Amino acid sequence: MKDKIAKIKSDFFKALAHPTRIAILERIADQEICVCEIISDLGLEQSNVSQHLAILRKQNIITSTKVGLQVHYQIKYPEVLEILKTVESIMAKQLNENQALIRQLGGK
Repeated sequence: MKDKIAKIKSDFFKALAHPTRIAILERIADQEICVCEIISDLGLEQSNVSQHLAILRKQNIITSTKVGLQVHYQIKYPEVLEILKTVESIMAKQLNENQALIRQLGGK
């Protein structure tokens, strides 16, 4: 059972592990957005964006709603944004640690 849970967690993080998917999530962070806006804002091909959206949908990270001829996307669980903020916090700490090491090296 632990192996299955670890696999599910791993698959979730794999879905987040691409710069385009992070950009998509950050773009739709606070509102439901039409796929056409995502394509335009990110400057990517429709097929590329669709592939990334499919991965995020498969992991149940985003949801889609059909509005007329348009498909709108939104984040299903706002906690995903908290994960991204936590990563940014860790990155800032790592940067500070690296800067401290560089200062130490420069002092020798």
